[in-house]
Amino acid sequence: MKQLNAYLLFDGRCREAMSFYQECLGGELKWMTAGEAPMGAQMPPDAQRRIMHSTLTIGPFVLSASDTFRSETITASNSMALMIDCSSEDEIRAYFSKLSAGGTIIAPLKKEFWGGIFAQFTDKFGKEWMLNCDK
Repeated sequence: MKQLNAYLLFDGRCREAMSFYQECLGGELKWMTAGEAPMGAQMPPDAQRRIMHSTLTIGPFVLSASDTFRSETITASNSMALMIDCSSEDEIRAYFSKLSAGGTIIAPLKKEFWGGIFAQFTDKFGKEWMLNCDK
């Protein structure tokens, strides 16, 4: 296996979400709209503006995402979370402050029984995150 990456789906908010994640995490963001794809001219105008594929690359980590083009609704699920293993207390505090803004805190940022600092939340786009920093 070369690499395993997270791929998020959005219902029309991919551009907004990935721009937010880039503001919070840094990295290089690239995307292609459906209108830029070879079959883009045949799509309805509202579909042409949707993101067909995007990547946010932060060192070896790649977060990919797109808007859905299917008729079903995107639903939140508690069966998956994005986990960031932070390298310092300053880093975890900065990520927590930025990524959780406008979201719902599940577990506040605090020192846990295993000695690390941990937090869990759902961001303003409905995606669940876990942050951990082992001391």
